[in-house]
Amino acid sequence: MLRTAAQFRQGLRDDRRVIYKGERVSDVTAEPEFATAIGHSSICYEISDMEEYADLAVDIEGGEKFSAYFTVPRSRADLERRGRLIEATSRLGSTVIVLKEVGTDGLFALLRTCVGEGLEHAQAFYEHCRRDDVALAVAQTDVKGNRALAPHQQEDPDLYIHVVDDDADTITVRGAKVHTSFSANADELIVLPTRAMDEASAEYAISFSVPVDTPGLTLYVSPYSAGDAERNPFEFPISSRHKLLESLTVFDNVVVPKENVFLLREARRAGELAIAFVDYHRFTAVCYKLPLLDAIVGAAMEIAEMNGIARAGHVRDKLAHLVSYAETVRALRDLAAVRAFEGEGGVWLPDPMTVNIAKYAFAHGFHEATARLIDLAGGLLVTGPGQGDWDNPDVRPVLEKYFASASPAEPRLRMLNLIGDMTARDFGGYQSVLAAHAEGSLEAEKQMILRSYDPERARSYAKRLSGTRHLPDSLW
Repeated sequence: MLRTAAQFRQGLRDDRRVIYKGERVSDVTAEPEFATAIGHSSICYEISDMEEYADLAVDIEGGEKFSAYFTVPRSRADLERRGRLIEATSRLGSTVIVLKEVGTDGLFALLRTCVGEGLEHAQAFYEHCRRDDVALAVAQTDVKGNRALAPHQQEDPDLYIHVVDDDADTITVRGAKVHTSFSANADELIVLPTRAMDEASAEYAISFSVPVDTPGLTLYVSPYSAGDAERNPFEFPISSRHKLLESLTVFDNVVVPKENVFLLREARRAGELAIAFVDYHRFTAVCYKLPLLDAIVGAAMEIAEMNGIARAGHVRDKLAHLVSYAETVRALRDLAAVRAFEGEGGVWLPDPMTVNIAKYAFAHGFHEATARLIDLAGGLLVTGPGQGDWDNPDVRPVLEKYFASASPAEPRLRMLNLIGDMTARDFGGYQSVLAAHAEGSLEAEKQMILRSYDPERARSYAKRLSGTRHLPDSLW
């Protein structure tokens, strides 16, 4: 079925334990500081009702409608369509990822990686999520403690989620995950391993799902970007309307029915499942970042015109760099789908090497791109007037007189505020950190690029050109 945005909101009214700024939130839908995030995530339900997105966002099977986010990729065309859906949803969300993208990345990883009873549980859970249009968050990153040590070597065993007890029907887990996006406004959580493990860490090799209101589960929501309820769209055109909630997600002796367990003490599969999620999640990343890159390029061109500098050689050079950067990421996203191939269980995946090159290209170039945008915009990003000034009939004529340039003052100030929101304010800082760390760091992407690359063609060619192909490798 397809849920409405109102049904999604209603589903969040339960006994979930959420802590925000040190206080228990009894109803997340009634907390003013959460309203922006919940409204933002509602977009992934609203898009199903938008006629212009019907072919992209909705699937029909047996006469019943389902969200296309749950469509398991069985071909290159499926992945291309998923990429377009993610991009379209992010565009409606003013450059910000919405919700369903992440949870379905986790579902596809489970369907591709799990075996035996774990796969049966994953398939049943997938059908439940698709049938009931479930809002899913993914908890993957453990807090990790001393990163030089394996999970079982930590001084405090709870720094990675692990099994502390089990019986015929349940397991009991303890530990914590961090950076859990959407957790406070999701229905259920998928828990995935964060790394490869050996047999000594088998108690930590687990994957399962739980409803967010499960006893023993507590979400400590980050106050970063607090105060959005007081923001106005003149000064904060994006962050006054769009936001993610992130949490420290603590499992304190949480009891999980075994039918919701997908991986249990299978150490060698922990790394496989972690990487399978990455295969889809980094593809999601480059898809949802494309509207942000379009916004950066478009704002740069607009503010250059408004400032009267668009024809200057150094400005055209900056614009050419920005266009090349944005379109390189887009082309690599497209190529990742073109190079897609069939994985385990008939579940297709985007080409891992190309996906990671795309994500690396985005992350590596982001800070340089925003620096160019800031250079074109100028110092008014942080010294310009606010909504109160603009609304005052005595002040506004002064602003209109002195902030006019090659364009009238109002469009120029509004464009500057868009740029400021993306680069100079807390939303811009958030995006800057996301570029470096979200969906994997630059170093993680480089590792996956090398892991995915088959060097035989290049090395054989170099040996032939150098005349060393006939020499045994043992010589060096």
